[in-house]
Amino acid sequence: MEGTDIQKDYRHLLQLRFGIIGESPEIQKAIETLETVAPTDLTVLITGETGTGKEVFANAIHLLSNRRKYPFVSVNCGAIPETLLESELFGSEKGAYTGSVETRKGFFETADKGTIFLDEIGEMPIGTQVKLLRVLETGQFSRLGSPEIRTVDVRIIAATNRKLEEEVAKGNFRQDLFFRLNAVQIKLPPLREHVQDIPLLVEHFAEKVAEKYKFKFEGISYEAVTILKSLPWPGNIRELKNLIETIVTLEKGAFITREILMKYIPPALPEYKRQDIPKSNSIIAIPKSEIDTEANIILKSILEIKSDLNDIKHFLGRIANNFDVLFDEIQDLKNNIETQSKNVQSIDEIEIKRLDLLEKEMILNALKKFSNNKRLAAKALGISERTLYRKLIEYGVRQ
Repeated sequence: MEGTDIQKDYRHLLQLRFGIIGESPEIQKAIETLETVAPTDLTVLITGETGTGKEVFANAIHLLSNRRKYPFVSVNCGAIPETLLESELFGSEKGAYTGSVETRKGFFETADKGTIFLDEIGEMPIGTQVKLLRVLETGQFSRLGSPEIRTVDVRIIAATNRKLEEEVAKGNFRQDLFFRLNAVQIKLPPLREHVQDIPLLVEHFAEKVAEKYKFKFEGISYEAVTILKSLPWPGNIRELKNLIETIVTLEKGAFITREILMKYIPPALPEYKRQDIPKSNSIIAIPKSEIDTEANIILKSILEIKSDLNDIKHFLGRIANNFDVLFDEIQDLKNNIETQSKNVQSIDEIEIKRLDLLEKEMILNALKKFSNNKRLAAKALGISERTLYRKLIEYGVRQ
């Protein structure tokens, strides 16, 4: 009995020190695993939704380990661009890539003899996963742009809000790396699955804020707690923490009643439901499954190409119209020559006179007949006015 009491006191101190609050079976199981694995060098995989406290557990494991005197380096793999992640983790030599102006240590070298926490490990690209597996197995790696093999002594704690088993099945995560990371797994439940811990969490967060601003927290009503337990908490413990800190700060530690609480809870939005467009009503059939980023890029490119083709089509249409005008002029000239040929004697009977002189004479006669009205003259000649002007310039006739 005495041993049980000591264990309870130890866990109470553990929770106060690291902010791991909860008496629910789910949280107690997670704490028990933490206590067991912390003194070892085993790799730990912490799983759970965003906001469930994965980094809090990772930090506690480090501070309860034999490595606590050495660095604890936290890396969010999802926040670093894929092109930079490898150099951030393993370092790079000067000139290894564009913009690399100096030799840099990576996070693994910085965490030597300590612990590195790889948050959102499920976001890590396959190429970087290969190098991480090598570090797990041998402790060896090389900086980007360097053939030199380096060795580090680092404990790895990884975390993810994804189901890595499913990512392995999809080919997004290496199976061998998953097995190495999953030596010990700590599952953190979403807040909606251990709402009985909400009163303890509220008290803990409120007391922290009250201590910071030097005022006393007066407590919270049963009705307010009941409301908090009924909420969905998509942001989990982090969301609850932000809410309580806001209320306690702005209300200066006043007793949280139902009325006060409702002032800070935003009205619930209707549930979002995705509605597929029927194939008969859409230009491009959209599948029911979520379109990934690559598909979106391809779709955007297709639409841009379609727009460019429309522009080209319109441009060619304008060119075709110009060709029609040119064709009409040629046809006019051809018809005119044929008409004149019918009205004159055969070429053998014509006096020694060039065809161009005959054409010039016909143009001058037409202009004279219509008092130099070029539009009427061109109409009588059966040619366009533009062709008439060109002929006048060609024959040097003053206009």
